[in-house]
Formats: sequence, structure tokens, C-alpha cells
Amino acid sequence: MIAVMAALEADSRPFERILIDRARRDYDMLKLVRRAGERGVGVERVPEAEIDALTDGRTHGGVAAWVGERRLMKLEALLPIGETPFIAMLDGVEDPYNFGQAVRALYAAGAHGLVVRPRNWMSAAGVVARASAGASERIPTAVAETLESAALLFRGHGLKIAVSAKDNAVSIYDTDLTIPLFLVIGGEKRGVTRSFADAADMRLKIPYGRAFPMSLGTTPAAAALAFEIMRQRMASRNSPTTR
Repeated sequence: MIAVMAALEADSRPFERILIDRARRDYDMLKLVRRAGERGVGVERVPEAEIDALTDGRTHGGVAAWVGERRLMKLEALLPIGETPFIAMLDGVEDPYNFGQAVRALYAAGAHGLVVRPRNWMSAAGVVARASAGASERIPTAVAETLESAALLFRGHGLKIAVSAKDNAVSIYDTDLTIPLFLVIGGEKRGVTRSFADAADMRLKIPYGRAFPMSLGTTPAAAALAFEIMRQRMASRNSPTTR
């Protein structure tokens, strides 16, 4: 239900129709029906078993929807007006659940936009939407043919290119993250290439609380980076010197 409501509210994709569990009459379901009506989307009440048969498992919340392709933006359109940009890209993240969880953290921390590769996520759109609690439908999203092309464009708009790295990197707590940023986070199996990381403006590492040789997964890394960016920007806005 959360993912369908998010797509309705964000107008992130066209809707054909929505099926809902006819036994559900709670506030959240009535709110969804009302929002669908505002969008001109037809709603059909059916037995829950019919929705079970159409979805993977029983985590649908009593709702299923026939939808079209995700509406995507041009890269330049991700840049906010009147705010310091924070754009993120998840590169090489293969698991749709991890992808969705990472998007959830980025959106909650205030990222202005998300850049993705032209991989077809439609087959896993439901998993991504549920894992992100609808954030994947809400966050402005653009496709870049290559990581390098996105970095070139954003650098031309004054953004610094930052990558997460363990070696030859500066702690996120010792780095000014209030500047315009294009943050690239690599996947667990196939991270950011060495050549791109070497060419980045900033190599960021997340300090650990004890000696531990392993890297963080994509989701905790995205959360740690994004919320430190948020923390620094909130502190900067509240500082007397910035008023």
C-alpha cells in the first residue's frame, strides 16, 4: 500500500487501475481510494486472494496496481533551485532490496535527486518500492548512460564529485559536506572503478568504532554518508555566522 500511495502522491508513473482488498475499510485504504479518485484512477474491490495471486508474497497491504514506466527527469532538472545541491548515484548495486533500502536512506536524509544507470528496473520495481517505503517513487530520478557523463555534467554546474572509499580517504567527520555534492556510492560486489575514484574531488570514508577489516554494505554506507551530510547542513543553517 505504501508504495502505491507514494506513486499516486508523487505522480511518478501512469496508473491503469488499482485493486484493493474489499474487506479493508480502514482510514489508510479510504485515503488511498480518495487519492486515486483525485488522479482519475479506477479502483476495483476484490477478494484478498486475488491480490495474493498477483503479487509476490503477502506484503502487499491489500493493494495491487497496474502501472506504467517510472517518469524520469533530465540530469539538469535534479539540481534544486535556491538550495545547495546534494545529488546521489548508486552505481553497481545489483540487489533490488539493497537498492531500495539505500534510496530510502538517501531520501530521508534530504537528497535532492537520484541518478541511476539505464538498467531496466521494471521487473523489480515492486521490490524496490516496498524496500524504500515508497521513497523510490518520491525522489526525483534521472538516468545517466555512464557514471562519467553524469559526473562531467554536475561538475560543470559547480558540484564536487565525492565517492565512498576505504583507502586514501578522509573521514566524513573531518570534511566539509555543506558544499554542492554529487555523491557516488558503489555496490558491494561491483563498486566504483578505481579510475573514477582516483579522479573524484573527494574520497570519503566512514570511521568505525573498532578495528574491523570489512566494508559496510550499500545501505548502511548510504545512510551514514547521507545523514552526515544532512547533519552538517543543518548545523550550518543554524550557525549564527550563517544568519
